[in-house]
Parts: sequence; structure tokens; C-alpha cells
Amino acid sequence: MEMNAMAFDKFAREVFAPTYPLIAAQIKERTGITEGVCLDIGCGGGYLGIALAKITDLSVNLLDNNHDMLRIARKNIIDLGLNARVQTLLGDVDEIPLENQAVNLAVSRGSMFLWKDRKKAFLEIYRVLASGGVAYIGMGFGTAELQEDITAKMAEADKDWVKKAKTIMGEQSVQDFRKILEEAQIPAFEIARDNIGLWITIRKQAPLP
Repeated sequence: MEMNAMAFDKFAREVFAPTYPLIAAQIKERTGITEGVCLDIGCGGGYLGIALAKITDLSVNLLDNNHDMLRIARKNIIDLGLNARVQTLLGDVDEIPLENQAVNLAVSRGSMFLWKDRKKAFLEIYRVLASGGVAYIGMGFGTAELQEDITAKMAEADKDWVKKAKTIMGEQSVQDFRKILEEAQIPAFEIARDNIGLWITIRKQAPLP
């Protein structure tokens, strides 16, 4: 296993772990989607998707392009006894290995800043969303208290981390993502930014009866 995957997972488990259940609960409340198929994009160790599986009836696909991260995710699935509803999926966000309209809820925390072709990625997410489906994509900490705690811990590990975090969640990112979504002609999206997060919500309208 590559050291970068191990190091990434160490931070996920030891620093960011408290954020995943909180963000999962926020996603459940804000989207209202509790059943069907969920796709956790750039899942890493699968912590957000697993947190959603624990509080909903969703079947969850954990998508990542890194074999080592998916090995970690599979171990987490097995350890938690979630094999029946959670599985891993190898692939990239700009070529998601799923059929059209296969997903009711698409989520991701942190990965969108790493996407090579963001326009294509959002088009792919929209393609796999079912009618009435929602994508909830972004970066956040759950609460201001957790943000403060995580910021302090990450600053110890990387003196430039605070500056990087402020940049990627700043107003310029809002403008950049808005431009990308408009260029991709995604018809219904919202971008919400506050002191503890930046989240993009995309809703694929269900056809009128």
C-alpha cells in the first residue's frame, strides 16, 4: 500500500473522523433522500458514504480511482458489517462507471478541488443522477467547533494548511465553480458558502406527471 494512501487515511481517521457523521446528517436533512442508490465520489476510506449508510436505507457505491484507498474502504465495510448495502467502485469522476440515471444521491467531501476536468465531472454526475436525484458536493467541517479543532491539528502537520483551506473555500472558488456549472449548462444548482463550508447542491428535476 502506498504511503500517501496510508497517510491520507490516518488524517481521515484521527483528525476528520468526527465530521463525517455530522455532514451525513446534514445531507440527509437537506436533501431528504434516504433510500435508493448513493454514490460517494472520491470516497477515500469511504467514511462519508458509510456514515450515510448508517442513518439511511441507501445502497452506497464508494467510488475512487485509487486501488489502495478502496482496499481501506473495503476493510471498513467488512469491519462494520455493511457488506449487504455498501460496495466499492473503481473509477474516475469524469467517467463514472454507472448507467444513466442510476443514482438518487451523489455526495463528495473534498474531492472536487482535485478533479482534473471539473466541467466534465459535473456533467457525469448529472448524467448518473436519476430524475428527482440530488448531488451534494463540497467541503466542510460540520460545526464551527470542529473546524477550529481540525484547523489547529492540521496546522501542526502542515504550516500552509490554513492558507490552503481558506483559498479553496473562498469567494473565488464560488465564482469559479459557478462559471463551470453554467458552462456545463447544469440547469438547477445552488452554491452555499459560510465560515465552515462550501457546498454545491444540484437537483435533477423529476418530470411533471
